[in-house]
Amino acid sequence: MTTALPTSLSLEAFLKLPETQPASEFINGRIHQKLMPQGKHSRLQLKFCNAVNQVAETAQIALAFPELRCTFGGRSIVPDATVFAWERITFEADGEVPNAFEIHPDWTVEILSPDQRATKVISNILHCLKYGTQLGWLIDPEERFILVFIPGQEPVELTGKNRLPMPSFLTLDLTVDQVFGWLKVGG
Repeated sequence: MTTALPTSLSLEAFLKLPETQPASEFINGRIHQKLMPQGKHSRLQLKFCNAVNQVAETAQIALAFPELRCTFGGRSIVPDATVFAWERITFEADGEVPNAFEIHPDWTVEILSPDQRATKVISNILHCLKYGTQLGWLIDPEERFILVFIPGQEPVELTGKNRLPMPSFLTLDLTVDQVFGWLKVGG
């Protein structure tokens, strides 16, 4: 859903608005409300964040977050999952995670939902890459492929047993089949 707004709406004004459910994003002076996640989307999001945090959190390498608002470069977006290198997170004095992330993620992941337009999520991935993100994934559960975005390179479609690229700071060995295997429970 897109809500047309006066051209005078600023990012600062948007950030003062109450949060919505599902989250809204501010892109090019307009508010775009995200779709409500469905089962496959939520499962992939959960398993992705768990897989990253299992290898990266205790070692203080990185943290993965689901649905975290990131405000930078004139946009305020809420990717389905983000990963931040540990040293880029400005922890609070007591060691807690901050509420506001006014920096680009190091890795951004979008999971395509039924009826969602791929162009909007690809635009957000490209915005992240423009501002310093090392890696972007667009996961398509329906078609069973992952479109990989790396700065300065053409997007690459990966399927099946293809190994997935990782950001430079993280060692995680995953194939496309393994990611989609997360959709099966109890195994």
